[in-house]
Amino acid sequence: MDIEHSPWISNPRRIKLPSLSLWRLLTWQAPQGLIAFVVMAAILAAMVGGYVRSLPTLRIAVDGQLREVRTNQTAVASVLRDAGVTLYPQDRVVPPLDATIEEGEAIRVDHARPVVVEVDGQTIRTRSLRSAPTDILADLGFALSRYDKLVVDGQLVGMTLSRASAPLAMVSLTSRAGRDVISAVPRSIRVQRAVMLTVRPTGAQPVTLHTTTPTVGEALREGGITLYLADKVQPDLSAPVQDGQVVTIDRAVPATIVADGRRLHTRTHRKTVADALAEMHVSLQGSDYTDPALNAPLTPDMTIRVVRVSEMFRIEQEPVPFEIQFLPDSEMEIDTRGLKQAGENGVLQKRIRVRFEDGKEVSRQLEDSGIIREPKHKILAYGTKIVVRTMDTPAGPIEYWRKIRMLATSYSASTAGTPKTASYYGRTRLGWPMRFGIVAVDPTVINLRSQVYVPGYGIGDAGDTGSAIQKRRIDLGYDDGDPKVWSWYRWTDVYLLTPIPGNIQYVIPEWPQEP
Repeated sequence: MDIEHSPWISNPRRIKLPSLSLWRLLTWQAPQGLIAFVVMAAILAAMVGGYVRSLPTLRIAVDGQLREVRTNQTAVASVLRDAGVTLYPQDRVVPPLDATIEEGEAIRVDHARPVVVEVDGQTIRTRSLRSAPTDILADLGFALSRYDKLVVDGQLVGMTLSRASAPLAMVSLTSRAGRDVISAVPRSIRVQRAVMLTVRPTGAQPVTLHTTTPTVGEALREGGITLYLADKVQPDLSAPVQDGQVVTIDRAVPATIVADGRRLHTRTHRKTVADALAEMHVSLQGSDYTDPALNAPLTPDMTIRVVRVSEMFRIEQEPVPFEIQFLPDSEMEIDTRGLKQAGENGVLQKRIRVRFEDGKEVSRQLEDSGIIREPKHKILAYGTKIVVRTMDTPAGPIEYWRKIRMLATSYSASTAGTPKTASYYGRTRLGWPMRFGIVAVDPTVINLRSQVYVPGYGIGDAGDTGSAIQKRRIDLGYDDGDPKVWSWYRWTDVYLLTPIPGNIQYVIPEWPQEP
């Protein structure tokens, strides 16, 4: 028997035997004991395996790494202890250590990361779950001003910057507290405390700076204060910065002159706008002006704009629309028209003063105007001659004096839009009971109480009106229940029957037009 490959000895190389021949001898001398031992070991292994398989299965996610364990423990702390999970005081465990856990639930452990903090001459080694350096410092009891700076992992960052790197890889896990995102914790944080100094430029308000730079010059540059060759700074730019320090700047007044499309930047000790322009050899002519005015005192960073002014006259012409005039013509039959005179627009001429500033038009002023050609009005003649005609219809011959092309619709008492509870329900404009044979018209086109003939409908009495019945519209009445009540919506000829009324609308508006 090869002892190095024996299936029931875990580490045969560590067992010292007298000799291989003696082992074989012992083996062959007690075969029954060996068999019993093997059988008992197998039974014990099966019992242990069955016990382990019967234990509840729990999930543990440690720093985003998910694994499953079988345990008979129910307390979170005991489960983690059996699983060999090391905990630190700053670690986060969900659910809490004193909570109980059931099969199928998950435990999440987020280990706090080590971080070295250098602040106010101290070096502190701690652990934290925080990703923002400001939060880590606050946990340690250190307050920061908005001007302090942080060096995080060797990189200079703003104090308020939350330096959170990409989230750690996590297995999707839902705990009693919901899901959180673990962010990387900085390895080192160093605080650079800011000091305050006051800058007093001549002719300007003092400026307070907070800086972490070592010299006066660097502090001024960081504070956005521009220095020029003529400026004098006390103390010297290379002097070290001290808390509460006062820095004075004796400088000339900066000014910008904008003229003739150019921007001239200068620094001067002159007192007024006029003096500064003279020093730069910029002159004004005619109506030119400056903004601010020439006598305005110079102030730091002032922009002086020189505006070049010119004027010119423009002649413009506008059309004068002609009017359309209608004239009656008794020789022309009604509803016919003829052109008596074509229309032609007139001409209005204007003289305008145009003002330019720096080449751009800024205003216009009317100097004078007049009509140099009068409009010629368009004259249309319309017929007023009435011709009575007769026409055979299925109901017999009719006599009419006018034919109008109209858009015909149809309605009844119940479709007219009047509520049945109204006192005038089922009544027309003239108070007649609504019925077949009554039509609604525009009284300015067809007189009420007159009669009309509509092919396909018959003779109708003009006894009603409607808000939508305007101009060339006619609404044909039906009795309630008549299936033809919805049958009309088309253009048709409408014949106005005799007698001829005393008042006639000779010109009928064209709306709506037939398509």
